[in-house]
Amino acid sequence: MKITSSGLKNGKFADRFGKRGTQFSPSGMPNYSIPLKIEDAPPGTKSFAIIMEDKDAIPVCGFSWIHWTVANLTTAELEENASQTRTDFVQGTNSRSGKLNGISIEEASCYGGMAPPDQPHVYEIHVYALDTLLDIQPGFYMNELYKKIQGHILANATLTGIYDN
Repeated sequence: MKITSSGLKNGKFADRFGKRGTQFSPSGMPNYSIPLKIEDAPPGTKSFAIIMEDKDAIPVCGFSWIHWTVANLTTAELEENASQTRTDFVQGTNSRSGKLNGISIEEASCYGGMAPPDQPHVYEIHVYALDTLLDIQPGFYMNELYKKIQGHILANATLTGIYDN
């Protein structure tokens, strides 16, 4: 399985998908999502799950920052801004929700764009081909997604890119 993004050029994500973009949530979170294309999914794939994270955030905030969690994606392509325009997949909450940032789970259940505060960060987009649709609700947490996909992963792949601070 292979993942590509037209929003990634020479290993770097375009400005519009993060803090230098022009689309933001009411609380100021960049939310213009990156496009993705999944190729060569194995036979029997019924859905895809996506986790986008920033492990370079660990020295800054103490944990891997979750930017996007997606479940029950049944198409192999997401266009730019699909997080805000499509309703045919389920989105979980990103790290901007909760006590740390005070953003509601509802507002944070979408793509939360890249905004490295200290240096360029490497972002990982993990895509899992699954043999089922998941019983999962909007606003789910990443750990819930990991539990639900166990025993259903047919293939997985990771796409990485850098966003400058």
